Amino acid sequence: MKLLPYILLSMSLLLVPLGGHAQADEEKLSVKVTPIKGKLHLLQGKGGNVLASVGEDGILIIDDDYAEYADALHQALQSLAGNEGLPRYVINTHWHFDHVGTNGYWGERGAVIMAHANVYQRMSTRQEMKAFNRVVEPSPKPALPQITYGDSVLLHFNGDQLEVQHFANGHTDGDSAVFFVRENVVHMGDHYFKDRFPFVDIGSGGNVISYTANVAAILQRVDDSTIIVPGHGELASRADLERYHGMLTATTALVSAKLDQGMSVEEIAAQGLGDEWAGYGEGFIDTAAWISFIAGSR
Repeated sequence: MKLLPYILLSMSLLLVPLGGHAQADEEKLSVKVTPIKGKLHLLQGKGGNVLASVGEDGILIIDDDYAEYADALHQALQSLAGNEGLPRYVINTHWHFDHVGTNGYWGERGAVIMAHANVYQRMSTRQEMKAFNRVVEPSPKPALPQITYGDSVLLHFNGDQLEVQHFANGHTDGDSAVFFVRENVVHMGDHYFKDRFPFVDIGSGGNVISYTANVAAILQRVDDSTIIVPGHGELASRADLERYHGMLTATTALVSAKLDQGMSVEEIAAQGLGDEWAGYGEGFIDTAAWISFIAGSR
């Protein structure tokens, strides 16, 4: 059952200009730095969470926020590294502009950008995001991934082993999670919006059913000591992720049952999904939008 356009009642928080410099006062932009474990740090500006590994091999970052956060991110990395603060590697968990916005900035300064092959395909071609009623033009060459992979890639960096694993047709068709084996840390990208309904980009190959299966697969790889970095939100534990997976399965089952009864998305939204998940609709994806994603994934 495919429903377009999606019901997006509170998506405006995500819709900032791709360039952003004309809209933002760069003097006021800042990045919050939180130690995670060992050489790993969480950097939070406005877009997706950035994970930085800073050590003897240099700097590696996973995702890199909106374009206008380039200077703020650079300053944060300089403060952590005590040097020029330039990453050797950038890993993109997927193609959305709140996660790849400063790719060009780092690429022009020598960083090697890595991502799944589908990320390169989408960034290098014109994309229509019907959910936002906007068009994303191809990225300039310095912003494009230079290394792409199919299923997975393995990196040895700063004394750790990084397993970068593609999870198909979840948030998009190009999502990866990055597992730091030694430190027992994983960055899930937008396969995890902590305590919020997720945006599932059906137009980019995303699907709620496989998204849920992907989260279940990641749960099988983590333990009670794992530190989980979501795409959006604060650091999390396995118990937090279990609760999130419970929300995905419960709400999908509820919505699917009501759709099978002949109810419309609007009718289901009017009834709501119950008090247990009421707070999950307070992010930039509201309850109606989440219901529409479930309906559009069937």
